[in-house]
Amino acid sequence: MPLTADRAKPAVPFAGIYRLIDLALSNVVNSGYLQVVVLTQYKSHSLDAHVTKTWRMSTLLGNYVTTVPAQQRVDKNWYLGSADAIYQSLNLIHDERPDIVVVVGADHVYRMDFSAMVEQHIESGAACTVAAIRQPISLANQFGVIEVDDDDPSKIAAFLEKPSEPKGLPDNPDEVLASMGNYVFTASALEQAVSADRETESNHDMGGDIVPWFVARGEAGVYDFKDNEVPGATDRDRGYWRDVGTIESYYDAHMDLISIHPVFNLYNYEWPIYTSHSPYPPAKFVHGSGDRIGEALNSAVSPGVVVSGAHIYASVLSPLVKVHSYASIQGSVLLDGVEVHRHAQIRRAIIDKFVVIPEGCQIGIDHEHDRARGLHVTESGIVVVGKGQVVTR
Repeated sequence: MPLTADRAKPAVPFAGIYRLIDLALSNVVNSGYLQVVVLTQYKSHSLDAHVTKTWRMSTLLGNYVTTVPAQQRVDKNWYLGSADAIYQSLNLIHDERPDIVVVVGADHVYRMDFSAMVEQHIESGAACTVAAIRQPISLANQFGVIEVDDDDPSKIAAFLEKPSEPKGLPDNPDEVLASMGNYVFTASALEQAVSADRETESNHDMGGDIVPWFVARGEAGVYDFKDNEVPGATDRDRGYWRDVGTIESYYDAHMDLISIHPVFNLYNYEWPIYTSHSPYPPAKFVHGSGDRIGEALNSAVSPGVVVSGAHIYASVLSPLVKVHSYASIQGSVLLDGVEVHRHAQIRRAIIDKFVVIPEGCQIGIDHEHDRARGLHVTESGIVVVGKGQVVTR
């Protein structure tokens, strides 16, 4: 919140021209898996519309990406958790009859070749394989942590939710494996697990309930993300993964894009991120005299943007943004259609779609004033202006 006040989190715009779900779907289809369903529930209209208009593949070859809403197929409950969403959608598995099911979250920023994880899953004989990323042991209390078997590091011995005293890895006692929320299942085992979970009073969660179910049966394996090789990856961005579950992480993920050598590289054409491209003209920068210079430094600027005699630094401007003369924007993310009038100043802010910033307005400079105007200010000082919010000076 407030970016999710009007949309599901996977539909939140990212990096100017994308939606968060584009990254997950691009990873799946780049891995060669072309029969994909997106299980949706809350505030899903913009997500449904984006997937439907953007993700069209060859139906002649049996390929598709389709959204499937909660339908109350089983009883009068909507989805009660991520595991229950799969249970209520087992008809999709029955229809396609796959041997393997890949389950991924739709709101993480990363690149991953799932085919390598599936290959390990098959070779190991595990019924469930969990993707995990190495994290410092000091951060273990922020993640679901996987403890591996001492004799077989590819096997999960325990799955702990935010442990205070975790055990380090056999090959590096200062690190732990944190779950990435990506899974590979043998289809029959997945059906058995979610069916059994349905009969319990659990939270019906994939990480919190289904994975421990497999661990208890000795059937859970772990896939170390460090072993994943994505074509075109650089030393700088190899192994990048960020859960954008907070305003801070969403903001930081954008800042990772715009360093001179990006921490997350959008320019990897061997593993592209797909999305729809609207018919907007190229970005334009006008005025170049005195202190009225239209410029954007260390920034990402999308099609349809007009920077008119304004200074942009370390920011991401989404399509159709207009910035008028003498305005200054630093360290900020502006979503589609935002208009910033003359002499406005914006610092460390996220401005949602089509918000108008009036002449001379300051955002992110005086946080008490920001709060007094009803703007959302995080503990770290990031100011968020919600969609449809009217900003006053």
